[in-house]
Amino acid sequence: MKTNARVVVVGGGMMGASLLYHLALEGCTDTLLIEKSELTSGSTWHAAGQCPSITGSYNLAKIHAYSNRLYPTLEALTGQYVSWHPCGGLRLANNAHELAWLKQVHGYSKSIGFSMDIVGLDEIRRLNPFLTTDKVLAAGWTRDDGHGDPSGLCNALAKAARDLGATVMRHNRVLDIRPTPSGEWEVITEKGSVIAEMVVNAAGCYAREVAAMVGADAPITNMQHHYVVTHPVPAFMERSEEIPVMRDSYTSGYFRQEQKSGLMGVYESTGLHEAWGPRGFPDWESTNELFPDDLDRIAPWLERAIERMPIFGEVGIRRIINGAIPHTPDGAPLLGPAPGLRNFWMCCGTSFGIAQGGGCGKYLAQWMLHGDAEINMTEFDPRRFGPFADKAYVRAKVFLDYRLTFTTRRPGEEEMDGRPQKTSPLHDKLIAQGCVHTETFGWERPKWFSLDGRTEDYSYRRNTLFDVIRDEVNAVHQRVGVLDLTGFAKYDIHGPDAEAFLNRVCANQVPRTAGGIALVHLLSAGGRILGEMTITRLDDTRFYALSAAAAELRDRDLLIQSLRPGEAVQIDNVTESRGVLIVSGPRSRDVLSRLTDTDLGNAAFPWMRAREIHIAGQPVRALRVSYVGELGWELHPPIASMPALYDAVWDAGRNFGMANFGLYAVNTMRIEKAYKAWSTELTNELNMLEADMPRFIKFNKSDFVGKAATLAQQQRPLKIVYAEVAATDADARGGEPVLVGERCIGVTTSGAYGYRVNKSLVFACVDPEFAAPGSQFEVLIQDERRTATVLEGAAFDPDNSRLRV
Repeated sequence: MKTNARVVVVGGGMMGASLLYHLALEGCTDTLLIEKSELTSGSTWHAAGQCPSITGSYNLAKIHAYSNRLYPTLEALTGQYVSWHPCGGLRLANNAHELAWLKQVHGYSKSIGFSMDIVGLDEIRRLNPFLTTDKVLAAGWTRDDGHGDPSGLCNALAKAARDLGATVMRHNRVLDIRPTPSGEWEVITEKGSVIAEMVVNAAGCYAREVAAMVGADAPITNMQHHYVVTHPVPAFMERSEEIPVMRDSYTSGYFRQEQKSGLMGVYESTGLHEAWGPRGFPDWESTNELFPDDLDRIAPWLERAIERMPIFGEVGIRRIINGAIPHTPDGAPLLGPAPGLRNFWMCCGTSFGIAQGGGCGKYLAQWMLHGDAEINMTEFDPRRFGPFADKAYVRAKVFLDYRLTFTTRRPGEEEMDGRPQKTSPLHDKLIAQGCVHTETFGWERPKWFSLDGRTEDYSYRRNTLFDVIRDEVNAVHQRVGVLDLTGFAKYDIHGPDAEAFLNRVCANQVPRTAGGIALVHLLSAGGRILGEMTITRLDDTRFYALSAAAAELRDRDLLIQSLRPGEAVQIDNVTESRGVLIVSGPRSRDVLSRLTDTDLGNAAFPWMRAREIHIAGQPVRALRVSYVGELGWELHPPIASMPALYDAVWDAGRNFGMANFGLYAVNTMRIEKAYKAWSTELTNELNMLEADMPRFIKFNKSDFVGKAATLAQQQRPLKIVYAEVAATDADARGGEPVLVGERCIGVTTSGAYGYRVNKSLVFACVDPEFAAPGSQFEVLIQDERRTATVLEGAAFDPDNSRLRV
């Protein structure tokens, strides 16, 4: 066997084979895939093989769409039979919310390029004349969908990889994976060892065991999932045309034609079983394993499927498959680096491995070899989970994800399964004041405040919270608001080489004097945007860096792995030792001045400056910055001081009309200020010029990561713009197509209604010819075209006068 390889892929299922092929397509054939048994022998071989285009995630829809373009070509490419059935798919909408969800996904299809229409009952019945349509309103009809033989598809990808020069080794068990002193990995197998620059965990149901070999974790739980195949259906015997694959929330599953038989798969919501519980993963020796069937458990959902397709009830069940499917807590695959490790990658955790395998392999291969992928990979990065995702949390969230597989969650809708994991010391105090929390990287963070007992009527249109968020915004705009944002990621960076180090890894110049604050961006070598931080200089050798809560492990890895040998820099993650209290609004100085002897006047404490002071007797790092566009401070005390600090600020604020506010209000205010956000506008898809962020690049620095690539960017194929939308009762959320006539020129990245300016606002990524102020195009919001006009500057306070007072 090979003793050295650039990449070793552990696992020969759909994900591993696809990655191997796409690495080869990108020119990397010094690769070795190691499979302990036969290819597909984990969970791939028993999959039902459906490949839907419809999914609620914009970036995941890109992954699905690529798979559906790839699979029909594999048989001609390799000669391997894949049994691709291009029958299309129908996703039924059984209520108004599901129809609204389909309209959102229909928008995705315009910019991604898969074929989709929303069709009525007559067209549904034409496409599937055997279907009963009780309570069905409409359906999403996706013509590019199909289904294939999972083993055939996987083997075709493996053959295509071998044809390009990759190596596949079967019947060889990986026993251990160890780091070497040179920074490579030693993969120890039953047949010898391989030294690899990069190792990929594509072990599917076994991913947790493989991750443990390197001291990491793969936050997945393997679930038992049934589907059944009927005896031949007489009605199918008489037809040459195949019905579409059907997906339906009423049955909580899928059903379709399987040759001349019927196939029904269900995701039951009660009596769920973890595969190989309580261990959670199979024995390393097991292969091609199925579980005893339990028809009683799934009978209520099978009965509903037969209600939908009565012809399935006319014949008996011929075969029952109950196999394992890995799920992650949020249902998205694990694609990217394992936290804290160099060159150890994850390619696993997908519960739709056949549908997603092609796209997952393509975009992960790009990331591994080039440092960037064509699509935004943030939601798939394994570092979105941290130590908070313990076994109990993962299991609770996976059980939720499984039973909601065919439930379309509405915007803002969250469940409390597995929560809370990480809370600020203010958590209970804020709940007593009506706080509704959202979860980010395990942290419970204020989303909005229910002062009158109301609940949110989750919707794609403006809902019951419209006036609640308006009132929170008005409190910050007219008086003063307070917000607990303790979940911010925080790092102390210090040492003699700290300034030089930060100037090398950041595109902007870090502050030169103590108390200075700078917004900086971390770029890839190719110039793409990897992260955004606020950096405060505390003194000659100490800096304080802040970034998004969800980016904590990503940014930690970016910083630590950018250190050079011998560089005198210490990086400490202080996220859980410091709290953050935001005090913003025109009366914020009046409130805080009552609690400190420090001069908070504009001359003594100007905008974009920081000082270490005392507020109400508590030591804080006070940063005069504002993400909401009003006079304000961020107060960063030791986390144990948060209750005393909050109580003092609240008491002092009573006479000034202080109010709590949450992240819903923050989002509308940041969009009014035209502040771009990491993971929506600022992503690995774009460089700083495309993101319209040149003012945050200092090209006169000697060098920084990504400088050469940014300078070489002569033409800008895309450009982020900021626009006002002529919307009525629904605002852009991100993922809506941008249209000129029938031409799709781009896609929205985020949007909201701006209460201070009474305008619907949006960020969009468009062709540069439509980027000039005054340019017009249309945004498709809930299948309605709305005119948008590009603005020259922020809709609210474009000269920052309210921040400088």
